[in-house]
Amino acid sequence: MTTPTQSASSSTEVAIRVSGLEKSYGSVHAVRGLDLEVHRGEIFAILGPNGAGKTTTIEILEGYRQRDRGSVEVLGIDPGRQRQQLKARVGIVPQQASSDPFLTVEETLQMYAGYYPHPKGIDELLTVVGLQEKRTSRVQRLSGGQQRRLDVAIALVGDPELLFLDEPTTGFDPSARHEAWGVVKSLARLGKTVILTTHYMDEAQNLADRVAVVAGGRVVALGTPDTLGARDVATAEIRFRLGEGPRPPEGLDGETDASGYVHLSSLDVTQTLYDLTRWSLETGVELEGLQVLRPTLEDAYLHLIADVEEMA
Repeated sequence: MTTPTQSASSSTEVAIRVSGLEKSYGSVHAVRGLDLEVHRGEIFAILGPNGAGKTTTIEILEGYRQRDRGSVEVLGIDPGRQRQQLKARVGIVPQQASSDPFLTVEETLQMYAGYYPHPKGIDELLTVVGLQEKRTSRVQRLSGGQQRRLDVAIALVGDPELLFLDEPTTGFDPSARHEAWGVVKSLARLGKTVILTTHYMDEAQNLADRVAVVAGGRVVALGTPDTLGARDVATAEIRFRLGEGPRPPEGLDGETDASGYVHLSSLDVTQTLYDLTRWSLETGVELEGLQVLRPTLEDAYLHLIADVEEMA
């Protein structure tokens, strides 16, 4: 998790405030009374299945699509009525970005810098996204991860306060994904507010200060990655294999699977572990591969989505 979480959560400043947002396309209700609030300086992830209303919501926030009803404020500006005022303060990294393949990294950034009255310095941009050594490389020779870094640098040229990152690591290999995560974390350290849409649960877990799950055109859950869907207080599973000797007493014996692992469910993990390890030490029976497993972010997400689908 990023350290800006603490400062963001304590801040009363709001970067985005949405209330009662609605948008329909004919008979299709894409967004149905969506409410959302994003703090300045935080990385905020939006999760949801295809058709949940994520893209429509983001396009409304960016000022590219008009809403039907509701109120929207982005950096204190209504994007539907004052988009020109908002443009210079917002950076957008779309899922599919395209730069001239024959320009160098430096030439590309210089070109975009010409669109702004007070652009950030090229050296600073290259440092933030880690492309100093690729300064004179042509775009077509960059790897996928390096091109994504360049996309972020382009979005930062105008020194925006808020960035929208749409599926920033789609199609990346594990190494490139972790490199991209480092860039996103560096944005938070600069004090930027980042809105992240992703289908990768580990990405949201590693990057986001808070997560909103959107389904059926509404926000159905909101919280930190560790508390979303009350997963921090959900029943935990304790798993282990027994060495030679007696079985644990009733209440600690659990159920044994085909692989020989004993599975215990517990709402009080500390007490259960204390009782279990004390018994192990007293009897000399080894607890091989002892693990505590809580529901993952993906587990919580799938459960929330399933609940919405059942109600539909």
